[in-house]
Amino acid sequence: MDKLIELKDISAAYDDNIVLKDVNLCIKENDFIGVIGPNGGGKTTLIKVILGLLKPQNGEIISHRNGSDTFCGYLPQHSNFDKQFPISVLEVVLSGLMSKKNFYKQYNSEDKKRAKELLKTAGISELQNENIGEISGGQMQRALLCRAIISKPQLLILDEPVTYVDRHFENEMYDLLKELNKEMAIIMVSHDLGIISSHVKTIACVNKTVHTHESNIISAEALNNYDCPIDLITHGNLPHRVLKDHTKKI
Repeated sequence: MDKLIELKDISAAYDDNIVLKDVNLCIKENDFIGVIGPNGGGKTTLIKVILGLLKPQNGEIISHRNGSDTFCGYLPQHSNFDKQFPISVLEVVLSGLMSKKNFYKQYNSEDKKRAKELLKTAGISELQNENIGEISGGQMQRALLCRAIISKPQLLILDEPVTYVDRHFENEMYDLLKELNKEMAIIMVSHDLGIISSHVKTIACVNKTVHTHESNIISAEALNNYDCPIDLITHGNLPHRVLKDHTKKI
C-alpha cells in the first residue's frame, strides 16, 4: 500500500506541557487504525497534529497527498456547530464540499444527489430539509459523518464517532466504515477496545508516545508493556470485566 502521511519523531506540547514525544506513525492507503489510550494520553493531540491544527515542537510530517482530491475528512466527538444557524441538514452535508467550491460556485445536481444518497445510507433522509438545530445529537452525528465523507477524502478521522448514536445505527455505521475503507484510510479513536478490535486492522496505543500493534488483536500483557491502562470490557446478560491472567499458581 502507498503511504499517505508519515509522522517522524514528533513531539507536541501546549505551552510547556509536553503531551506527545518521539511519535512515529505511518498511515497508508486503506489502513483502518483504531486509536486507544488513557484520558490525557495524547489521542486528541495526535489527531490535531495529523489534521494540521497543532504545529509540533519537533519532528517532521511528510504528506503524500495524491492529486487534488480532498485529503482528509474529520468527524469530531463534540461538534461546535451553531444549532441556531438557519441551515438545513442537507446544506450541512453539502458544506463538506466547500473546499472544492469557490464562494460563487453553486452546488450542482450531482453534489445534491450524493448528499441525499449519504443521508439515506445514514438513515436520516427524511430529515434533509429540517433545520440542523431541530434534530437530536445522534442524528446530528449521522449528518456530520455524511458531511465528512461527501468529498471522498483519502483519509477519514473519527473521534469517538458513536458517542451520541444508538446501538442500531452504531452497527450500521461500522458496516458503512467497512465499505468506506475500500476507498479511503480510516483512523478511529475509541475507548471501547472490544468494539473496535472487531472492525479495525491495526491498533495504535497513545500514551505520551505511540505504540502500533500490527493486528486488531491486542493482549492485556501488550497493553501493560505499552503503559496503556485500558479496561477490557464486554457486555451481555451479566456484564463482566476481563481480568489479567493470574501468574501465581494456587
